[in-house]
Amino acid sequence: MPDDGSQATRYPLLARPHVALSGPVDQAMYASFREQLGAAPRDGTLVVSLSTLGGDPEVARLMGDEIRLLRDYSGREILFLGKVAVYSAGATFMAAFPADKRFLTRGTRLMIHERQIQSTLALSGPLRTQVASLKAKLHEIEESVRIEEEGFRDIIAGSTVSFEQVSERAPANWYIEAEEARSLGLVLDII
Repeated sequence: MPDDGSQATRYPLLARPHVALSGPVDQAMYASFREQLGAAPRDGTLVVSLSTLGGDPEVARLMGDEIRLLRDYSGREILFLGKVAVYSAGATFMAAFPADKRFLTRGTRLMIHERQIQSTLALSGPLRTQVASLKAKLHEIEESVRIEEEGFRDIIAGSTVSFEQVSERAPANWYIEAEEARSLGLVLDII
């Protein structure tokens, strides 16, 4: 659908988000999110915008869970507007919104990738202790993979993207332009 200016009249609420987030997804963003959410109107549609190169996926999941709880317990319509870059943890946060409640501005890119780990494991001491240490690290990785797969399923729900497709493309950092995201059903529209 070409942009003929009609999106502004079709989605007027998106012009003035109630919660506007930008920068790294971290504890500072979470604090801003909570503050802005608290100051937002209590009734009517709520609009949350985000622009980020990524950050802490657990903070993104926490903010997403708060959006889900607000939607489930208040019945409010809550819209997501991605601006410029919705990378990594930003896509994790976007996944908390149903696909038909997601929008992107023109030229915005999404980036979906696998969870990352940076860890050094030093082995020193009795052998039985090393087995426990190795098992603990393996369990951490296995649980992180399960969380990653849950996130992939959430972001593709309601779209034409299969779990296999996202799993295949994510290891190489899957960048998705706004138009492609719309054609795949990952977002409802572009404004």
